[in-house]
Amino acid sequence: MLGALVSVPLGAHQSAPKAINVPYNMFTLKNGLTVILHEDHSVPVASVNVWYKVGSADEKPGRTGFAHLFEHLMFEGSGHVKEGDFDNFLEAAGGSNNASTSNDVTDYYIDVPSNAIDLALFLESDRLAYLLDVVTPAMVDGQRDVVKNERRQSYENAPYGMAEVRIPEILYPKNHPYHWPVVGYMEDLTAASAEDVKDFFRRFYTPSNAVVAIAGDFNSAELRKRIEYWFADVKPGPSAPPIEVPPVEITKVIKESMTDQVQLPRLYLTWLTPREMSPGDAELDVVANVLAGGKTSRLYKRLVYDMQVAQNVSAAQDSNQLGSQFRITVTPKPSADAPELALDKLKTIIDEELQKLKDTPPTDREMQRVMNGLESTFYSQMERVNGQARQLNSYFAKTGNPDYFNEDLARYRALSANDISAAARRWLPADKRLEFSVLPAAKK
Repeated sequence: MLGALVSVPLGAHQSAPKAINVPYNMFTLKNGLTVILHEDHSVPVASVNVWYKVGSADEKPGRTGFAHLFEHLMFEGSGHVKEGDFDNFLEAAGGSNNASTSNDVTDYYIDVPSNAIDLALFLESDRLAYLLDVVTPAMVDGQRDVVKNERRQSYENAPYGMAEVRIPEILYPKNHPYHWPVVGYMEDLTAASAEDVKDFFRRFYTPSNAVVAIAGDFNSAELRKRIEYWFADVKPGPSAPPIEVPPVEITKVIKESMTDQVQLPRLYLTWLTPREMSPGDAELDVVANVLAGGKTSRLYKRLVYDMQVAQNVSAAQDSNQLGSQFRITVTPKPSADAPELALDKLKTIIDEELQKLKDTPPTDREMQRVMNGLESTFYSQMERVNGQARQLNSYFAKTGNPDYFNEDLARYRALSANDISAAARRWLPADKRLEFSVLPAAKK
């Protein structure tokens, strides 16, 4: 999936864009913590973004959901921060914070006025160094219940929600790190003990397994001294062990369906595709946008606007570090057709449009529209310091180079319309994919 991108109008007559320059200072503390600093003095704010190189892919079968559970525990207090004070201190200073867990990483951020950076550094260093001082079985039980409720709301009781759990289970074997959902399985969450959780923290929440990226209004030399002060008492620990990834391939059409308490059926077409930043990843970003990126895209225009047979349609290259998925999702409009027949009709039309793209490259106008949209996404992301800090961390995690902006741009600028058709032919074969349907459950 596209992280940060600047695109330019296609055409040999146009001059090259000005190079993107995001200057940074990077250093590593004695305990192994890597720090990336980028000064932006446009407004007096700063963002402290901490990436721990641990996600659901680092879990084991029978012990799923720990990465996400720990995201919740990290806000419950630490050795020198009472429960509730993490948010109280930040709100009093005019700051905010949040976090997210994915397959590959756990990402925490604190946004503050620049005169409160010390507060953010104190909070982050204290929970890294002293979180286990306050973790109790009661705390684990409390956050376990919160995570279970989140799973119920986001998956079990959400329309079409369990499709997001079932599809990866079909695509990946049980020993593959992407087989289980990020939120984990209920039985694993129930079985997790406080000691299990503490062991997980000791393995993955270490300075050498974390990167702190800070962007905003500060002096880097002065801030380095403050970082060294706050994180000096954090003890070193191991780096995350490498993840073993078994080979995975779709060799035929896999068909499966499930029922849900929904009014309309839904079809998911999914292919296994190249991992993030590898050849084919950028091409498939563009393929997704040509097919369903906006109201003038091919699938949206034909299915939703012209034929009026679909409520909505989307396409996306879901890029991840160990492998990706390309998915087309479509929901039909109410009709007299049986649900299976309605989905078969939509699938036929989608396959027609896919074949057209494979046979005939996108037009210059389509390529221009897609590139303009990607450029807009990039600039929106980079307007604020929290976007800058997160992107520096993201690039460093994926490439080893925080300032990978120009290289990322080059991935897209180098693409021709023929490359897009070639990628569709290579990665989206009609005879090697998952065709997953959600059908309305019978009314009681």
